[in-house]
Amino acid sequence: MENTYARMPLIGDPAPAFKAVTTQGEINFPEDYKGKWVILFSHPADFTPVCTTEFMTFAAMEEEFKALNTELIGLSIDSIHSHIAWLRTIYEKIEWKGWKNLEIKFPVIADLSMEVANKYGMIQPNQSTTAAVRAVFIIDPKGIVRTILYYPLSTGRNFDEIKRIVVALQKADSDGVATPADWRPGDDVIVPAPGSCGAAKERMESADEDTYCLDWFLCFKREQKEE
Repeated sequence: MENTYARMPLIGDPAPAFKAVTTQGEINFPEDYKGKWVILFSHPADFTPVCTTEFMTFAAMEEEFKALNTELIGLSIDSIHSHIAWLRTIYEKIEWKGWKNLEIKFPVIADLSMEVANKYGMIQPNQSTTAAVRAVFIIDPKGIVRTILYYPLSTGRNFDEIKRIVVALQKADSDGVATPADWRPGDDVIVPAPGSCGAAKERMESADEDTYCLDWFLCFKREQKEE
């Protein structure tokens, strides 16, 4: 009998709800995370090399994400006992990049039934029917999917980019702007394009010391560089 896979949520969709057993107890998502940004990410299996480096990186950066009002939730199609044994091994035995005795404090979902993985399109049959790919869902405080990243099984994620996306989304929401290519905090931001010829003309004529235009459709607002 052929397996069926749920349609993955798209950017702008409500994040699929679920209850799950994790290494930090049961969670009810997104109910338990109201008002928080969430990075929900999957990994293929416990006790695998690339996943181990990723978990150590997330653990080392957890306080940076918390400072951005952002919580981490991991997932793989393994049992809770396997998760606990693997996280204990990381803490007790693995030293990498100068990191050692890293404690994984964020919840890791045990998803042997693949229920959560299927809801989020983390099972991609041409890669594996029994392991989740490296998916990343960035979900906002209203429970809306804002970013989706997928990595192949062989490639570790770029954690600087994951953090940059969270910061950029928060900047866009708070200031009503967009961020240009390779934007970093403190870089100039893009103001929304005008919706009419009159507005375009007015914008070009009203640029001041805080804003500048490269053309009618591409105007920037100057930002203060962080010290």
